[in-house]
Amino acid sequence: MGSVYAIVPAAGGSTRMGGVNKQLIDLAGRLVVEYSLRVLLEVPVAGIVLVVPPGEEQKFLDQLKHLLKDQNIQIVAGGANRRDSVGQGLLALPAGVEMVIVHDGARPLARREHIQEAVQAAAEWGAATLAVPVKDTVKLAGSGGLVQETLPREELWQVQTPQVFKLPLLLEAHRKAAGDGFIGTDDASLVERLGKPVKLVRGDYSNIKITTPEDLIIAKALLGSGLNQL
Repeated sequence: MGSVYAIVPAAGGSTRMGGVNKQLIDLAGRLVVEYSLRVLLEVPVAGIVLVVPPGEEQKFLDQLKHLLKDQNIQIVAGGANRRDSVGQGLLALPAGVEMVIVHDGARPLARREHIQEAVQAAAEWGAATLAVPVKDTVKLAGSGGLVQETLPREELWQVQTPQVFKLPLLLEAHRKAAGDGFIGTDDASLVERLGKPVKLVRGDYSNIKITTPEDLIIAKALLGSGLNQL
């Protein structure tokens, strides 16, 4: 397997956190984004491109200087949406990269062994994502909140990150999405639009995304209990 790099999108607006940058919130003694960076370094990866809100590059440099001084982590400014931010990360990759891990900066509880499994799956299939089976019944609703259909739960998966791709495939997916004006909510959906397979790799329910203040409470509880390491 060739050189593996990681792109960590951390350029979201944090609107559901009251405007506070969720990536830089203290979570049990570390910044939220620091957990994501450290687990990727443990995989290991050859380097990381951290994509931050435009104008906040120096803030991230100052907050993460204890980590950046010893690691190959580059900070770049993001774009108007997630697709554009990951695209900025792709532009910053050095020559020779063959595989790319895309991992949300706001997912501090991903486990190294699951990431390694996703890398192995992407080496075989071209693209892979961590995911967990849906627990709740999911209904498709139309306008007015009226149920149209109950979806078959046994076929539904809740997708997480990291997502891992062979670099040429991810570049092609981003080029097509940009040309079509398609933004998407994750990078796997961009690859799906090419008609290419994306392999699901079972992750863990503790790999939550910090989106609201309630998520911080759950993440602290998981870290304190050690359940995310089981």
